[in-house]
Amino acid sequence: MATAGILLLVAHLGCATLAAGHALLTKPDPHSAFGWILVCWLFPLAGPLLYVLFGVNRVRTRAKQLRGGLPAVRDDCRPPSPEDFSAQLTRIGDAVTQWARIEGNAVEPLENGENAFPRMLEAIAAARESVWLTTYIFETDPVGRQFVDALAQAAARGVQVRVLVDGVGEWYSWPHVVPVLRRAGVRAARFLAPRLLPFPRLSVNMRNHRKLLLADGQVAFLGGMNIGGREVGQASHRRMADLHFLVRGPIIAQLARAYAVDWQFAAGEQLDAAPAAALAGPAVCRVITDGPDEDNDKLLYVILGAVSVARQEILIMTPYFIPQLELISALQAAALRGVNVSLVIPERSNLRYVDWASRRWLAPLLERGVRIFLQPTPFSHTKLLIVDGAYAQIGSANLDPRSLRLNFEIAVEIYCADTCRPLVEYVTAARDKSAPYTLQQARGQSWLRRTRNSLVWLLSPYL
Repeated sequence: MATAGILLLVAHLGCATLAAGHALLTKPDPHSAFGWILVCWLFPLAGPLLYVLFGVNRVRTRAKQLRGGLPAVRDDCRPPSPEDFSAQLTRIGDAVTQWARIEGNAVEPLENGENAFPRMLEAIAAARESVWLTTYIFETDPVGRQFVDALAQAAARGVQVRVLVDGVGEWYSWPHVVPVLRRAGVRAARFLAPRLLPFPRLSVNMRNHRKLLLADGQVAFLGGMNIGGREVGQASHRRMADLHFLVRGPIIAQLARAYAVDWQFAAGEQLDAAPAAALAGPAVCRVITDGPDEDNDKLLYVILGAVSVARQEILIMTPYFIPQLELISALQAAALRGVNVSLVIPERSNLRYVDWASRRWLAPLLERGVRIFLQPTPFSHTKLLIVDGAYAQIGSANLDPRSLRLNFEIAVEIYCADTCRPLVEYVTAARDKSAPYTLQQARGQSWLRRTRNSLVWLLSPYL
């Protein structure tokens, strides 16, 4: 017995030393490193095992391995003129994304599926050369079937149709859409679908959360809207409010390049470059791709840059708000220097545990002057960031770790006050209809609710 005890002690000391050393050298956050070191030492053998299972960040390494052979996308960036209002933010975006800003674009907001889906179906029906579609969720309900039929008809008339669906998002609907599309004659692929053989792949991370439709390289749709009945009135019990965007102009070339990389990774096919789109409007735009590969943290850095250069107003609308500490600090600093910071989030989202974790983050913002508003039903899935009425970000990303660290996302920067004006009106109208969330409310929660929220908050990095 004594010998066995000594062997177990030696095994624990060795495993704990290795695991704690790994945490010490690799964790970017000292609080996280200290916590894991304590776990490794205080729980014999179980502590190091827990660290190996849950503490080692495999997402970035695995993503780099999976996508390492894909072409890097880089542009020669034009230096901003000194008198440009957005010169500082332009420099940040140039340095972080290495994609150029492109002039001559038009961006049209489309509220809810009733307005977005008919325009998307029209674009598919009008396409003569190519239709490229990627989405996280593609339901096979009556709304989704309309898209299946439109895509099948396009393929039948000789259009190059390519559809990419996330391998986990596909499971939101039955029957799964990829086999339905293939039976209809549409070339469809899954992005990192779960599998058991030949090697198990069951990761809930590294999801392709991008929503993008390109028709003939001349018109594009992007935003946060999935394809399915929850975006329109047919599924009132799951009804969502959302904002999608129709984009025209040369920026579509960047969107097409981003799609082509994803398609090459998932399907192994290299797509030809999309034809250049003509000038269409006043907006200067730039695409930002974000993911746990070489694009890691790009979107977060640009968001932090946008918040840091704000001088008058920051408007944020997001369905899920579980911010990184850096973003909390940036919003606090903006409010303290006199910027009017408004955060509009759902009173109740479709993920209650996210709401509970989110509430835990709100008091520190309220203490520094950030104004927070809780939107009533229907659940708003809109994602918007607007700075000083002249800069906006649109796209697929939520303000949570899953979007900003673990998923593949896509966003478009908009440098144009005229284009931003209807977006400001949209957010302010939603804000005016929402209930202010006060510091008194945050501090006046019951002990039971505070405990519940804090317990879920501990899991914030993984939500």
